[in-house]
Amino acid sequence: MSTRLTLEIASNSLASALAAQAGGADRIELFDNLAEGGTTPSFASIAMARERLSIPLFVLVRPRPGDFHYDALEAELMLRDIAQCRALGCDGVVIGALDRQGDIDLPLCRALIQAAGPLQVTFHRAFDAARDLPAALEQVIALGCRRVLTSGGQASAVAGVDVLEGLVARAAGRISVMAGAGLNPANIAAVARHSGCVELHASAKSRRHSAMQFHNPALRGLDPHWDQTDAAIVAGLRRALDGDLS
Repeated sequence: MSTRLTLEIASNSLASALAAQAGGADRIELFDNLAEGGTTPSFASIAMARERLSIPLFVLVRPRPGDFHYDALEAELMLRDIAQCRALGCDGVVIGALDRQGDIDLPLCRALIQAAGPLQVTFHRAFDAARDLPAALEQVIALGCRRVLTSGGQASAVAGVDVLEGLVARAAGRISVMAGAGLNPANIAAVARHSGCVELHASAKSRRHSAMQFHNPALRGLDPHWDQTDAAIVAGLRRALDGDLS
């Protein structure tokens, strides 16, 4: 019997998370600031998502956009955010940190994982910014992370699919290699098939347009529209993955 592929949806708001669940997602990664690569969502967003979701909820723990090398103040922020996630009953956290040389910041990541306690831990796309992906994979495995989210070090999972295939082979079941970045209903099944990844990650977003009838023309730099997970796109991703198994 074929294994059902896991579809995780990157949800940039509570509304996105609920849409993802409605569309057939298996798991949510909740965060804020999609355009900047994601940052930790608010307390209320996490709490309400936990109250209203019946599928696993993972929370991105990232104190700011930019690189993945963090100072002591940022480390404390992440530790406190993880404690909050535990208190709110989340299923997992999504973490990652690099040192100045582009290797995994093992001391900081160990502290974050220890703070997570019983929660599952996903290592996020800081992995793709590492200088040596095979070495970084071994470090993430040694840390005890459940999975690593990666595009194979490329701008998209499609571009990095050959690297993803190699990472899956290298992992040899010791960690789940979850493909993400640029996945849509037209390409997700091919990436899963080629790479061997059994977990896939996508935002499934569409543009939402403001219902306001008035927009101040002087505020030209303020975009009144926003991106949000679309349940129909999530359903399309789910169908594509399920069709790939038939």
